[in-house]
Amino acid sequence: PVGAMASAAAALIAGISLDSGRRRRAVRCEGDDRSHELSAEEQRTVAMFERCSQSVVHINTFTKALVERRGWGEATLNYEEMPQGSGSGFFWDEQHIVTNFHVIQAADAATVVLADGTSCQASLVGIEPECDLAVLQLKGVESRKILPLERGRSSNLKVGQRVFAIGNPFGLDQTLTNGIVSGLGREITGVGGRPIRGLVQTDAAINPGNSGGPLLDARGRLIGVNTMIATPSGAFAGVGFAIPVDTVAKIVDQLIKLGYVKHAYLGVGIAPTHVAEQFSESLQRHGEQPLEGALVWSVERGSPADAAGFRPTMRSGRHGEYVLGDEILQVNGEKVVKPEDLIGAIQDKNVGDTVEIKYMRRSGPDGRGGVRTARVKLADRPREPLARPAGLPHGSGGFVAP
Repeated sequence: PVGAMASAAAALIAGISLDSGRRRRAVRCEGDDRSHELSAEEQRTVAMFERCSQSVVHINTFTKALVERRGWGEATLNYEEMPQGSGSGFFWDEQHIVTNFHVIQAADAATVVLADGTSCQASLVGIEPECDLAVLQLKGVESRKILPLERGRSSNLKVGQRVFAIGNPFGLDQTLTNGIVSGLGREITGVGGRPIRGLVQTDAAINPGNSGGPLLDARGRLIGVNTMIATPSGAFAGVGFAIPVDTVAKIVDQLIKLGYVKHAYLGVGIAPTHVAEQFSESLQRHGEQPLEGALVWSVERGSPADAAGFRPTMRSGRHGEYVLGDEILQVNGEKVVKPEDLIGAIQDKNVGDTVEIKYMRRSGPDGRGGVRTARVKLADRPREPLARPAGLPHGSGGFVAP
């Protein structure tokens, strides 16, 4: 019995030791498991989002519609606000919110929902359809709820650097997506029908409702305003575009100060590419040199181009033959081949700048032609045309350049 008891005691002690060892190992394994903790990079991203998301707002737009109401045998017609759409925006300063023009386009009213759920009425300060930007103003909002984003620079962006987008895709407010800068200097046609140049391309997911929201660098600094996507289906396909912050700053500052944007203005209409190609083919059939630059289609009377003596395309003679206008070849040494080249060259300039334009004048009634150079001081583009342009009407296919 004593031996049996000793054996049992030994077994019990061994079991206790074994069990204790298992428990110790279990505790050690649990202490080694750090999967529930955030990495240093994740911690930075979370901190950035918690800080920057307070600056991002949800914009709901409304339009007034005539609605018929029936009751007690009578019908009444009343104007009522109907939901139109939604988008994103962000605080630029203590009063103003920046968003896309197409977010508030054709809207009669807009409501801004802050990060804490506070809803405010917004008034329109100004729009710039050509760059798809708009500025709204809020009044009566507590200053502690207004947190403007820190602005970065887009001039030193690099392909491959990390970026983040915050917005309200499909009405899901305060959504964060991330990606990289996929490309720089992209050009697409904006809602105003003119090309928007210098865009930032990103693969950070941008969907309906993200429009007008900020594109941020890894430190949470504003580097662009998300504007549109390239997609064959309407859904995000990995190609999104943002207006670079350097351009945004230039536009927004003018909208806040003036309510509109000053544009450098030359005052010519340029023949569209397909029309120029038809003229080139006709010239070649007659053994003449084809067009190499942008064909001046019309000239606004009273414009800088008019003052410089540019000649538009005209029709003359009993049979209505075309007399080709001047052919713009270069602006400040930059080659011009198509209308978009001239638009870009003028858009890059400021009101009051003087540009040197090299152009070809074909022999006209005076028999004088050849390559010429003109120095032209650009004016501020008028809100309305100065006068009916000389040359063929724009309805004939003229592409109006700045």
